[in-house]
Amino acid sequence: MSTTIIINPKYASISEFLHSIPSVFEHEGREIYNDRNIIKVIEAPDGTELNVKRYCVPKGPNRFVYSSGIRKPKGLRAFRYPLRMRALGIDTPEPIAYIEERSFGILGLSYFISQQCSYEHTLKDVGDAEPGTYEELAESLGRFTADMHDKRVLHRDFSPGNVLYHIDEDGDYHFSLVDINRMHFGPVGEKQGCLNFIRLWGPKHFIELLVRSYADARGYDSAKCVAFTLAARRRFWLSYGKKHRVLFKLEL
Repeated sequence: MSTTIIINPKYASISEFLHSIPSVFEHEGREIYNDRNIIKVIEAPDGTELNVKRYCVPKGPNRFVYSSGIRKPKGLRAFRYPLRMRALGIDTPEPIAYIEERSFGILGLSYFISQQCSYEHTLKDVGDAEPGTYEELAESLGRFTADMHDKRVLHRDFSPGNVLYHIDEDGDYHFSLVDINRMHFGPVGEKQGCLNFIRLWGPKHFIELLVRSYADARGYDSAKCVAFTLAARRRFWLSYGKKHRVLFKLEL
């Protein structure tokens, strides 16, 4: 088995520890997510909190696609994309390293390591929010998303757990994006931009305010954008519930 590691030069001082990640991952750190992939927070010797995401071994045709270079592995994209986004002023945790293991050239486990984001909230917190608690958040997120799309960047997995936020002492909202291996870099039109919101949950009024703020910031017809997004969101979640045979409480 061969191991390849790419390290952000800024973190050369912890290079030795980063090389050890595959061997210590199972028994070190605090697990914060476990599904197909596993995410842990591990502290480096210098005190840096690392967010370490271990990607599972690709299955089926994907193993050939990622191994052959037809498509870059998810972890490698997750390492490269933040550099482009941060250069544009779009916040996402700083990338630290990427590690991949191969056997006879076939991709096995891979790891993406970034700084652990200190933001306290994700959009999951809006699920059952009461009126009067989410208005400023919705409007701020709408403007943030509009700015991102104006910069020709679209997050293809714009979902509640992947949008983190912090409220500073002045009451201003700051956002950071995670799980960014699925990104589009290029023009983002009105329809494509509005469809970016359909995976979000929360009160219907929250979505309305969010889309209206977004449309105003981009110079679109806000009523048209809201109607289009709500209809598309309803279709998405009804289809999701039917496909996965789940019942969920969601204001559509």
